[in-house]
Amino acid sequence: MSGSSYADSGVDVEAGERAVTLMRASVERTNRSGVFAGFGGFAGLFDLSDYRHMKQPILATSTDGVGTKIAVARAMDVHDTVGIDLVAMVVDDLVVCGAEPLLLTDYIATGSVDPTRIAAIVSGISEGCVQAGCALVGGETAEHPGLMDADEYDLAAAGTGIVDADELLGPDKVRSGDVLIAMGSSGLHSNGYSLARHVLIPNATGLDRHIAELGRTVGEELLEPTRIYAQDVLAVIHATSTHAFSHITGGGIAANIARVLPENLAAEIDRSTWTPPAVFALIQREGDVDQLEMERTFNMGIGMVAVVPEASVDATLATLSDRGLPAWVCGLVRDRRDGEEGDAAAKGGSGGAVTVTRDHRKG
Repeated sequence: MSGSSYADSGVDVEAGERAVTLMRASVERTNRSGVFAGFGGFAGLFDLSDYRHMKQPILATSTDGVGTKIAVARAMDVHDTVGIDLVAMVVDDLVVCGAEPLLLTDYIATGSVDPTRIAAIVSGISEGCVQAGCALVGGETAEHPGLMDADEYDLAAAGTGIVDADELLGPDKVRSGDVLIAMGSSGLHSNGYSLARHVLIPNATGLDRHIAELGRTVGEELLEPTRIYAQDVLAVIHATSTHAFSHITGGGIAANIARVLPENLAAEIDRSTWTPPAVFALIQREGDVDQLEMERTFNMGIGMVAVVPEASVDATLATLSDRGLPAWVCGLVRDRRDGEEGDAAAKGGSGGAVTVTRDHRKG
């Protein structure tokens, strides 16, 4: 009589191997200059020889997850897009300092390995890496029976980029008189989903509800992948003078822009320069959500902001337009007034003051 096995405890090693086989082609799509070793090693390797021209190469790193958007993916049984969200949340935090994203590693935790589902998740991660121009050089799929339900999973990733110290962007470069250029979001991106789900899908049938102003169902809207700005930001950096970028994620517009301003400066954002996508008005109306609560939870239609000198505005807008990215001037940087607090404290620490003024333009 044989004893207990790993499979008896709920871990299917063979399913894990099948998942690896299914994801191989997706991962290999992300290969780029610098990838040193092939698929399947214990560690991902990356050759930095191409960056020997840098005077003082600085590695930048970031880690993030997708959050409760995964609950929507599970409910709809659509798993090939949340990986794009994962990559976006990581690489667009890297690129704001001027760093070129080089590589990413992922981590998938699940109650039970379904090879087809895992392969679909990784296909989305790979697509995100292709969009960002970085390589998926490694990852881990961990099976956690008893800790997670069989169809439950969570995602995380860590990314690495590189920038020459002389080219670092951030608050120390920002000056009074700089102009803020907004880059349009694709929707909710991957922030505020606990509130969005609470308002829009209070029961299981909510995902199938067709909303005329969205032109699709609630579920389809909520699964819209996050726009990845990495290559757009790098194009702006290469084409013109730029002082800083702000990735608009959790905390909203004011808190995230404040963190890229020095403490002695302030910015005014003019709502009348854009119309937020319809999903934001839908959430605000159906949930009776206060405007400030909306703005500290969601991106409100702006996924990235460039802070540039006035002389660079036209070139920045032209570069983004050529790349098919909606962009517009949304505000200005000025000296901070005594005692001025702004609409939200800088996310993550000290920074400047940001005030959002006027009303949104009607669509």
